[in-house]
Amino acid sequence: MYQPFDLTGRSALVTGGNGGIGYGMARALLQAGASVSIWGSKADKTASAHEALARECGDAARVHSAVCDVGDEAAVEQAFAATVAALGPIGACFANAGVSSKGTVLMEMSLEEFRRVQRINVEGVFLTLRAAARHMAAHGGGSLVATASTAAVEGAARNSHYGASKGAVTAMVRALAVELARHKIRVNSILPGWIETDMTQRSFGNDKFASAVLPRVPARRWGTGEDFGGIAVYLASDASGYTTGEQFLIDGGYTKF
Repeated sequence: MYQPFDLTGRSALVTGGNGGIGYGMARALLQAGASVSIWGSKADKTASAHEALARECGDAARVHSAVCDVGDEAAVEQAFAATVAALGPIGACFANAGVSSKGTVLMEMSLEEFRRVQRINVEGVFLTLRAAARHMAAHGGGSLVATASTAAVEGAARNSHYGASKGAVTAMVRALAVELARHKIRVNSILPGWIETDMTQRSFGNDKFASAVLPRVPARRWGTGEDFGGIAVYLASDASGYTTGEQFLIDGGYTKF
């Protein structure tokens, strides 16, 4: 049997793991044998996700959660320390937490709105990856993964600040892949397409939007959080031991059509 995907005895962190893409990642990592910490900004949602994951995996000791605003430096450092205390060394960190835009055109966008998106989508990723990199460098290496978006590689009207944040993430990942390789740390990004999550509910509920966008998705369906389980396990495992600095498009073929 091919063993590199087995994560038994390892620990992973997924920010924004209380729903959507992050929850799909956390479920798969647990199923592959890992212990997993999920971070979320909403206490009730995070507690519910923690309970559901612990119930499904059948071993509450393998699930940890923390309420954390990833844009707050002190909060990230505190949550990371608590995660390590609960699960031991973290071998894979998924900086997945993010916020969406409000569909604002550039000429009407306030600096406050621009900074709101960068604070979580760029600074939050930076703070999370920095904490994890410091830890991994002292523990023999690991895997860092950042969730970007197809908005990083295509023009997304009324989403310039969101696209800028996700483009920044992919650039950060490429730089860190080169910088951290000497510490045996791999760094990659995931670029989701149109995925059904709480963040996209408003758009997907708009018939005009759905009728315009869905026909452009070759897979002929919206993505789900479960579609990110495989890539999460791959990037957390030894199977990706020679993979770093890459962008993984998970979009049902959207950017190819």
